[in-house]
Amino acid sequence: MKKRILGFWEIWNMSFGFLGIQFGFALQGGFMSRIFQTLGAGKDEIPLLWIAAPLTGLLVQPIIGYMSDRTWHSRFGRRRPYFLIGAILSSIALFFVPYSPALWVAAGFLWILDASINVSMEPFRALVADKLHESQRTYGFVVQTLIIGIGTWVASNLPWLVSKMGVSDSADLGVVPDSVKVAFAIGAFVFLLSILYTVFTTTEYPPEDMEAFEREKKEKNSFVSDIINNVGNMPITMKKLGVIQFFSWFAFFTMWSLANPALTEHVFETPAPVEANFDMSMPADKEAYDIANTAFQKSSNLVGSAMGVYGLSSMAFALLLVLYTSKRRINRKYVHMFSLFLGGAGFLFMNYASPESLKYCFLLIGLAWGSILSMPYAMLSSSVDPKRMGMFMGIFNMFIVIPQIIAALGGINFVSGLLGEQAINAMTVAGLSLVIAGLCNLLITNKSAISYQSEN
Repeated sequence: MKKRILGFWEIWNMSFGFLGIQFGFALQGGFMSRIFQTLGAGKDEIPLLWIAAPLTGLLVQPIIGYMSDRTWHSRFGRRRPYFLIGAILSSIALFFVPYSPALWVAAGFLWILDASINVSMEPFRALVADKLHESQRTYGFVVQTLIIGIGTWVASNLPWLVSKMGVSDSADLGVVPDSVKVAFAIGAFVFLLSILYTVFTTTEYPPEDMEAFEREKKEKNSFVSDIINNVGNMPITMKKLGVIQFFSWFAFFTMWSLANPALTEHVFETPAPVEANFDMSMPADKEAYDIANTAFQKSSNLVGSAMGVYGLSSMAFALLLVLYTSKRRINRKYVHMFSLFLGGAGFLFMNYASPESLKYCFLLIGLAWGSILSMPYAMLSSSVDPKRMGMFMGIFNMFIVIPQIIAALGGINFVSGLLGEQAINAMTVAGLSLVIAGLCNLLITNKSAISYQSEN
């Protein structure tokens, strides 16, 4: 099918739903560990509580990719029905998660939230490949990254902003502060609204041959065998990209799960108070606990605000790439490699950061994040069968979730423990992991993946 060249606003409209998706991911990534700690989790328990995120991605994304490849609705098309279903479920989960009365409830909500976000997210990746001419693929994924950067920065700053507007950071033992509850409610509203905007402003190409499409659905309806067959026949470039993704996402899972305990302890020197260390029946101990807890909650706001900088710098980086790739080709391999090196340096510099300089660490990390969200997908989309784009995008997610599962099951605690008991060692491991991911880009040799090849 001959695809027309789309204008900036058409690509913007089809990508705008990612603003809501990233509100969900940024609130989850920036504040779920804080919620877990508030409900009594120790810092060594946090990675395991996070296992819901990668496990649901591993299960949900290939299924949704497979189903969306085989879906066509006369009004809502192929991918948009999944955007809408995921948005409704995610918004409900976002609203209620900070009201969790116990740790197991919060962990359960994380399962629901992450599964719902994945229902919306996977088809968005496939939509870019569906709608854009190959010469615009890099441009399209970079526009998505620009919107993701905006969402990350705004959502990460929401609890801080809400606190500045007078909403309390203080709360009773085991209760999430109102500033976090209000921030998650705003996130739920933005998530649903932004997805609805894309659903009603974007159209999709129908299957080239509708009769053949319907016939194939009836003849081939074995999900498991199709998945296994496609995994076994992955293009070699996809496998090499998977190695890069493994180390990249190991690093970012480490940040999402352990940045709050590591930075509140190492940089702000206000670790979460441990209830067992206080006799809550004694007024003096209760007052001391309340003071320590309020200090922890306020420094957690500042950690979240600093983390928002990585969204801001990824947005600026994506904007530069948007302007450049709209007219010129880029070498995706080297852009990605050096971006990951800079992100690794940002994590390593956290060992020496002050509260004032922490934002510069996240600025460097944002350059890596902006590249992770665009370059691997642009390289992948030029290396796989367009008819199976949703399936391969879902399978590619395995290289994202497997490292996170390994980290959650004790991998990050084990590796960081080799460096010592300090929480900040987890950020050192994240930095080294990104440097390794950068070096792995040297494995990519497919010219079509590295840069768009003209048909002339």
